[in-house]
Amino acid sequence: MQKPPPYASTRMGTAGTILQGVDMRTHGGRRFKELCADLVHHLHGIPSPPQTQIIRRAAALAVWCEAAEVAQAQTGELDIASYTTASNTLRRLLTDLGLTSTAVDITPALSDYINAGDVK
Repeated sequence: MQKPPPYASTRMGTAGTILQGVDMRTHGGRRFKELCADLVHHLHGIPSPPQTQIIRRAAALAVWCEAAEVAQAQTGELDIASYTTASNTLRRLLTDLGLTSTAVDITPALSDYINAGDVK
């Protein structure tokens, strides 16, 4: 199947819009764009069309989870089944993109200990 020419494409297909009918000036819209940009940056370049779809789904779920966390902090209520389902789906999407957590050695060097005067 061939991609349609620009004159036959939707605004989303030509990158003319991000989410059809959504005011991207809202907090959720701005956060969605930030998260998409962060994920694209993390992939070091221009994502493939399938990666773009996964990025969009992951960003949408992350925005939803953040809103649920705010609601929980304000009211103390959280639909734990929906939240855990969304969180696990988000984790799987990020794994599909190849994003994994890596351990970072934060142990200070011996010279830092000595210079700080902690070791005598």
